[in-house]
Amino acid sequence: MGRFGAGQAIRRVEDQRFLTGTGHYTDDIAPAGQVHGVTVRSSFAHGKIRELDVESAREMPGVLAVLTAADLEADDIGDLPTIVRPRNAAGEKMPVPPRPVLARDTVRFVGEPVAFVVAETLQQARDAAEAVVLDVEDLPVVGGLSAASADGAPEVWPDLAPGNVLVDWSMGDADATEAAFAKADRVVSLDLVNNRLAPTPLEPRGALGEYDAAEERFTLTTGSQGSHTLQGWLCQSVLKVPPEKLRVISPDVGGGFGMRLFLFNEHALVLAAARKVGRPVKWVAERTEGFLADTHGRDHLSHAELALDAEGRFLGMRVDTRANVGAYVSQMGAFVPTMAGTAMLPGVYTIPTAYARVRVMTTNTAPVDAYRGAGRPEASYVIERLADAAAEATGLPRDEIRRRNFIPSDAMPYKTALGRTYDSGEFARLMDEAMRRAGWAGFEDRRADAARRGRLRGIGMSYYVEACGGGGDETAHVHLDRRGNATVLIGSQSSGQGHETAYAQMVAAELGLPMDRIRVVQGDTQVVPTGKGTGGSRSLPVGGASLSQAVDKVVETGKAVAARLLEVPVDDVTFDAGTFRARGTNAVRSLAEVAAAAFDESPDADAPGIREQAAWTPPEATYPNGCHICEVEIDPETGQTCIVGYTVADDMGVVLNPMLLRGQIIGGIVQGAGQALLEEVVYDEDSGQLVTGTMLDYAMPRADLLPDIDFSTVEIPCRTNILGVKGAGEAGTIGAAPAVMNAVLDALRPAGVHDIQMPATPLKVWQALQAAAGRAAAE
Repeated sequence: MGRFGAGQAIRRVEDQRFLTGTGHYTDDIAPAGQVHGVTVRSSFAHGKIRELDVESAREMPGVLAVLTAADLEADDIGDLPTIVRPRNAAGEKMPVPPRPVLARDTVRFVGEPVAFVVAETLQQARDAAEAVVLDVEDLPVVGGLSAASADGAPEVWPDLAPGNVLVDWSMGDADATEAAFAKADRVVSLDLVNNRLAPTPLEPRGALGEYDAAEERFTLTTGSQGSHTLQGWLCQSVLKVPPEKLRVISPDVGGGFGMRLFLFNEHALVLAAARKVGRPVKWVAERTEGFLADTHGRDHLSHAELALDAEGRFLGMRVDTRANVGAYVSQMGAFVPTMAGTAMLPGVYTIPTAYARVRVMTTNTAPVDAYRGAGRPEASYVIERLADAAAEATGLPRDEIRRRNFIPSDAMPYKTALGRTYDSGEFARLMDEAMRRAGWAGFEDRRADAARRGRLRGIGMSYYVEACGGGGDETAHVHLDRRGNATVLIGSQSSGQGHETAYAQMVAAELGLPMDRIRVVQGDTQVVPTGKGTGGSRSLPVGGASLSQAVDKVVETGKAVAARLLEVPVDDVTFDAGTFRARGTNAVRSLAEVAAAAFDESPDADAPGIREQAAWTPPEATYPNGCHICEVEIDPETGQTCIVGYTVADDMGVVLNPMLLRGQIIGGIVQGAGQALLEEVVYDEDSGQLVTGTMLDYAMPRADLLPDIDFSTVEIPCRTNILGVKGAGEAGTIGAAPAVMNAVLDALRPAGVHDIQMPATPLKVWQALQAAAGRAAAE
């Protein structure tokens, strides 16, 4: 396919502007007359609002408006929606707690917006926000899952969530699973914490609202993962206007990780305020606001069991999870722990039957929604921790317990006990490759060397599989201008992945154009007709597939034009490397000549030339998979864990750009390792106050967390995708946390530590070692 074809490590075209400081983010945009907004937030976790006094703030210098719930109600601003509502065993949909843009009569978490101040300058808005007085009658606080589950616990939504359970959801065959456990020779079980995380993208959330009174039309500029999705939710539920009355623009986006998929209070507030004051209104979060009010991720407590026969083969799996969605249910908050993640619990193993129960629970904490992987990391963590527990219980090597239970490649397509159908995969082959590259066979020598140095060394593996490419179809549009330059319009949204490069690389390979003659347009609902956005690693499997089909249509349309120019039947026209040729002759026309002719022939002056579009609807999810191996050393005197080796062998299907792929995988591994060792959003369970509200308190992974990562791929084309690709955006995160934790536990077992929860911080590790030493001394 030439130097731009699949498999070529083309450098990112986006990086020129990012590295030279010419990127264009929300906060870089300043229309004439712009004013500034500041959100006033509750400092109480739960309470009835006795008084919200904004009059002093309204009189302060530069203040143009102070919005409250009453103002929004007068302007007919609706609540933020919940999109997915799982059903309980009786088929009843989950009830939806109302989520006002500004708190009406009750505050339910620290950081909940209660007022919005608009002023000429940011400092004036901040000063006025300080003058707002909120008086609250305290209500009992439910500070986390343990508190929510306790007998007699106070209830966040007494009428909607008795016992703080919004919905009791399940999947699988309970009776068959019970029978499998009854005949098992051995059952292993674990209680697992999947810690709450803060997405913390490099670019904080921001929003710029504008209103054209003459046209009665809004414009929202905000970094998002899907402009069209935000447009739909805002129009239908909040603004109550038709889609043509709201334009949503997503400029450059500095990281998303799932969080930027969602509709937040400030999206509505800047638009309502812009209409109120008649000027553009900008709001940008401070970092502490992000910790307080961005959607968080994960936060599960799971009791997981695995039934085995005498040979160590898996017979059945049973998982009972409590999932915290916070005080309000974000758009996909209930989807993530139920439909998104649970179906992936069997992983890559032949497990004849499985049953999973998920109680979606509410607490006085910030809403929880999709975070990189969105349910799949949680599922992978459960099954891969269980696999290691099974190895320990049976005495089998950890690779052997997996090998004995892998779904064989000749069984594909394979339908799991929870309904997923894998199209392809060679799991033993990838595990063998990872073990070889990681030097698994020589590990015990390295462990002995570490022991001589007073260190505890461990090695761990995980084998993940994830489902990608969901969320319906995507449409791609390709236009050629008179010179043959191509413009791609697509509804996905890059937030660092390199979409502009990947899509341009595809077009360049098919049309024979240089990369600098291809423009990729995304993130503007006025320019791009439709779009589903980026999430679930769907951009290349779905958006790329639609783009490939659109380019094919461009070529076919070009052949028809070239046939007229060459005066031959269209079936006699071939196309290769930017040139149309009359078959069997030297008569040719360039792509530019054909594009110019199409302009001249076009009957539509408003849309001249070659313009094609295509939509791809995936028939089934894609299933990237791979083996992660992590090696750690622990200092028993301090509990500090150092990752000294990391190897991953991945099957991503056909690889378009190995450079982009490597970047995605390494970034994901860092986030997964961060969860395993460092990161955790912590609330005080008694008061509901956020303890980890700054970068001093929330431990983010740094460049020194990981060594150089040994990354390799084995290309096994996806059978259900026309490109053969499988998706890669979340894969690194999904495999990393269990690999790291299995390595930590492998290091600690010789010292008598057999269990530890994420994050395995130095304090936790040191305390576990001290407790084990105390037990040993008492024996």
